[in-house]
Amino acid sequence: MANITLFSQIISKLDRSKFNKIVSKIETDKHIKGFNSWNHLVSMLFCQFAKSQSVRYINNGLRSATGKLNHLGINKAPSKSSISYQNKNRSHELLEIIILN
Repeated sequence: MANITLFSQIISKLDRSKFNKIVSKIETDKHIKGFNSWNHLVSMLFCQFAKSQSVRYINNGLRSATGKLNHLGINKAPSKSSISYQNKNRSHELLEIIILN
């Protein structure tokens, strides 16, 4: 029996193909090498559901679920610096569209 977390069940409800179409339209993954828009979305949703107070909490929480990250559609937990950089430089427009739709 698979041990899938509640968080991964919530993430599985998101339509990944629709998400990818929006990403292509807005071009938020243009020139991105590692930390893509999906990783950013998962990190920010984890931040909200876990009531995170810091980037360190997001990083540690996702790192503690290392074996289960594939259920979330990400390969490895993002670093604190990657999360901070993307929060600062990536347009909020993508997350706004996802939440409103």
